[in-house]
Amino acid sequence: MNKIRIGFGYDVHRLVGGRELWLGGIRLPYHMGLEGHSDADVLIHALCDGILGAANLRDIGFHFPDKDAEYKNIDSKILLAQTMELLRTEGFELGNVDITVIAEAPKLNPYIPQMKTCLAEVMRVKEADISIKATTSEKIGFVGREEGLAAYASVLIYKD
Repeated sequence: MNKIRIGFGYDVHRLVGGRELWLGGIRLPYHMGLEGHSDADVLIHALCDGILGAANLRDIGFHFPDKDAEYKNIDSKILLAQTMELLRTEGFELGNVDITVIAEAPKLNPYIPQMKTCLAEVMRVKEADISIKATTSEKIGFVGREEGLAAYASVLIYKD
């Protein structure tokens, strides 16, 4: 019998001037970026948390603490690749992921195909196993005021 598990990830980062905007592993042209210890890729961070949670491997902060200089300004794709290694070490494989990013700006839909390609390469899975959606918060809250971005990720993993 196959062992199937689900996980859920959430992350949020503040938008600030003077930083590049990295989302889904790609750099987006925008006048602000996300503040954080790493490159602050909110999509990848939510995805890592969902994967780790599904495998009962704690969370991204446990494995990649923001107080550790080793992770200062690190490319989040490296964290995702290491998260996938942890998953596979436990004998699990990824079934699929469903990610929602909440942002008033920039508009993300034109970049979703490139994000899916990037994530599939890093995770060594098919693009068809990665769903990315973008929405706004209808001008409500910190996202609506364009103070930050948020992301949610649902993850299914399995073990034969």
